[in-house]
Amino acid sequence: MTTNTLEALFTSGALLKIFPEDRTNDFFEALFGDANEGSYDIELAYRGMDGQNLIFELLLHERPDCCLACNLTQGLPQVFSRHPVINVGSIVKDIDTLIGDRGTCGEWTLGQTEQRSSSLHVIPIRIMIQMG
Repeated sequence: MTTNTLEALFTSGALLKIFPEDRTNDFFEALFGDANEGSYDIELAYRGMDGQNLIFELLLHERPDCCLACNLTQGLPQVFSRHPVINVGSIVKDIDTLIGDRGTCGEWTLGQTEQRSSSLHVIPIRIMIQMG
């Protein structure tokens, strides 16, 4: 599978279907009882391929008039890995479906939170893939 093929599969529109915008509010509603208590919005993005791994990112975009502090996001990989609303396992299954017979997704892991800027933090998703 080529880089161009993967980029054509993992468009922002396709990823928005896998991880819709309203999932952020659902997450904060489950966590705090009020979606307005959240300090960021979550977006799924494709970073690229690293060896036999697909790399996706959960982009945490600071909400207006909120603070996206490191202490809020550093423990999130552990929370996201098991939270039923974020449901990384379901994200991986949907990516596997999108890939179709070109390959099969295997085990996945979440990396540590990366701070790209004061208003953008990123949690990488590494998915092992076996090419079809």
